[in-house]
Amino acid sequence: MPLIPNIALFQRKLGGFPIATYQAGETVIAAAATTGRLLILRTGAVAVLRDGLEIATVREPGAVFGELSVLLDQPHSADVRALEVSQFYVADAATLLRVDPVALLYVATVLARRLDDANQALIELRRQLEAGRPRSVVEKTAEEIEGLLGASGTNVAYARYPYDLFAPGAPNR
Repeated sequence: MPLIPNIALFQRKLGGFPIATYQAGETVIAAAATTGRLLILRTGAVAVLRDGLEIATVREPGAVFGELSVLLDQPHSADVRALEVSQFYVADAATLLRVDPVALLYVATVLARRLDDANQALIELRRQLEAGRPRSVVEKTAEEIEGLLGASGTNVAYARYPYDLFAPGAPNR
């Protein structure tokens, strides 16, 4: 039995949330700001930048932004910039995560997937170092790890739960 028993219910709830639309080049989240918002990608693509360096490109519907700021009670640690017209479901993060256990489990699942993917990439990095792989190969793997740890979805992640549930035509579970 899945930990989130009815993801379709969560998807329907999202339909009732306000939608924010950002044009290409617009800042969705600014590093060092405190918004208190949880943004869930509906459509589009964004770049995640940390200290001016792009660490990830996120296109997966269902990707979450702003969760670390709320959970750790600190300002946002990265800039999120729209690469194309992008829409997000917007929620007051603290309220949603306090009152909706399915939303909290969804965010926890996103974070757990990110950590698991980063752990797998770290193992690959260690193998590459032990095998004496070229610096360019090792650097690419290190960049993938950076992206996995710095974004709520990345272009190096596989289309796996929970993101794939937001894809058009995805089954309701």
